[in-house]
Amino acid sequence: MAKFNTNVLGFGDNVVDIYEHTHMMYPGGNCVNLCAYSKMLGADRVAYMGYFGSDDIAEFLISVLDELHIELVKCEQLMGESGWSKCTLVDGDRIFGDYNGGGVRGNTPYILDRFDLAYMKQFDFVHTGNYCNTESQLEVMHEAGIRISFDFSDDSSREYYERYAPYVTYAFCHFDGEEREAKEHLRFVQNCGPERGSLTRGPAGCILYDGERFYEQPATSVDEIVDTMGAGDSFLTAFLNSYIDQMKRGIYKPDAIRIALKAASEFAAYVCTLHGAFGYGKIISNPELL
Repeated sequence: MAKFNTNVLGFGDNVVDIYEHTHMMYPGGNCVNLCAYSKMLGADRVAYMGYFGSDDIAEFLISVLDELHIELVKCEQLMGESGWSKCTLVDGDRIFGDYNGGGVRGNTPYILDRFDLAYMKQFDFVHTGNYCNTESQLEVMHEAGIRISFDFSDDSSREYYERYAPYVTYAFCHFDGEEREAKEHLRFVQNCGPERGSLTRGPAGCILYDGERFYEQPATSVDEIVDTMGAGDSFLTAFLNSYIDQMKRGIYKPDAIRIALKAASEFAAYVCTLHGAFGYGKIISNPELL
C-alpha cells in the first residue's frame, strides 16, 4: 500500500465485533479501525487513545494493536467490561444486533488535560465519532487548535449536528437518500462549520462538499463482497491520509480531493473482501458472549 506523510490519532471507541453465526470475534470500533487502516496504508505515525476494560476482550484488543505497532501511550485500563457489539452477515452485509454501550468506557467520560491536548497537537488530525463518548471534549480540542475528524451516524439528529459539527474539521456520515437530498444534507453539515463534509451512499458511491463545489466518486466494484464491516471507516481513513499527504506536497486542492476520493473508494472495496473490519479474528471461548 501507499506510504503517506501523515500522523494519525484515533480517540475514543474500541470494541470486539461478535459474529454470532460463526462464533468468532474481531477487533473493531471506529477509532481502532482507523488506526489499523492507517497502518495498512503506510501512515508515518499512528496512535490510539482511549479506555480499555479489564477483561479478556481488552487483552485481545491490546494484543492486536501491539502487533500492529500502534502507539498506545495515552491509553488507560479501567476495571470493568470491555465494549462488544453483536452482528451477523447476510450476503456479506453486516447486520448489527445487541450492543453493551461500550462497557465501562461508555460510562466513563473523558476529561482532557493540558498534557493530553499537547499530545493531540502532535498529529495532523484526531479522529473520533458519535459512539466514542467524546462529545464533551470537542470544544476543548477545537479551542486548542486540534483538527478533528468526526464520524456522524445514520441516526444523528439535526440538533446533534448543530451542537457538535462547529468544532469539526472533517465531517463524515452515511446517507441512504436520493442524490438531491444527499447534497442538501451536505450543505447543511458544511454550513454548521466543518471545512469538508463527505457522505457515503453504499453502492451509489460518495459525495464530498467543500463549501464551493460537490465532488462525486462512484463506488469501486469487487468480484465478491465478503464482509462490509468497516467499509465506511476504511473510506474516511484512506481519504484523510491521501488528502492530507497531498496537501503537504502542495497538490492543487481540487485535484487532491479527486485523487483521495478515488483512493478511498478503492481501499473501501478492498476492505470488503476481508473478514471482520480488518481481520485478526479469534474463536470465542467464553459462551457468555454469544
